[in-house]
Amino acid sequence: MQLDVHTAVQTAFFLALIGIVAGIWLGVRAIREGRRNPFFRIRQRRIASGWWSIFFSILLGVFAFILQRYTEPAVYRIFPPTASPSRMPTITLTPTITLTPTVTLTPTITLTPAISDTPTLTPTPFLPPAIEAQFQSTVTPNPEAIFSRLQFAYRISEGQPVSPAIIFQNPVRHMYAVFTYDKMVPGAQWTALWYRDGKLICSETKPWDGAIGGYGFADCIEPLGGWLPGNYEVQIFVGMDWKVVGKFIVQGEPPTSTPSLTPSLSPMPTLTRTQA
Repeated sequence: MQLDVHTAVQTAFFLALIGIVAGIWLGVRAIREGRRNPFFRIRQRRIASGWWSIFFSILLGVFAFILQRYTEPAVYRIFPPTASPSRMPTITLTPTITLTPTVTLTPTITLTPAISDTPTLTPTPFLPPAIEAQFQSTVTPNPEAIFSRLQFAYRISEGQPVSPAIIFQNPVRHMYAVFTYDKMVPGAQWTALWYRDGKLICSETKPWDGAIGGYGFADCIEPLGGWLPGNYEVQIFVGMDWKVVGKFIVQGEPPTSTPSLTPSLSPMPTLTRTQA
């Protein structure tokens, strides 16, 4: 417990007051007892000690007055008080009213996108043995050859797809998969495979007849079974290395061809002459 100057002065002042009261009480008691004593010398000694007690009580009173009036300012002149940090008020957070919804709307129809952005586990593309058997090139392909993302369109103009999309409506006749490429080796074997729902419907494999870099495309015309509605996938290979995969969707039933009527020749009646 720390005792500051003000507390010490007040404590000394109250102790002095107690001493004054005790001294006066003892002095008055000694004078009364001395007056009742029959012996002269003892009586004078007791009365004298009583007055001395009262006299010291008066001096103690003077000391208490000086102590109370002048001691604290004098001490502060010698030892200036230092400012003590005051307690900072703490911030009490008042809870706010939280609105609780009373009616929760439950969605009744969930829209399912045609193409989901969530990746699914798909097997690594590979070349079927029947396609590999068609290889003709003996040029070693560059393993660092790169292809861009495939863009699909009904037609192309100057190597660029016209109105590229990923969803197409029947009727579809000719489909292009357009890409950019770099670090290709002329004469190296390259392959484009077209799948519908995991079934190979169109393929192309031949030595590369383009430049080292630029624009290129793979195309498919009237695949096996026609452009039936479904999910389509195009895989590009250089040599045995898979380079890029692109996907698109065809919707709607393809048009059905109407059989044409072919005239047939019926036999003409012949005349047979009968001799009479």
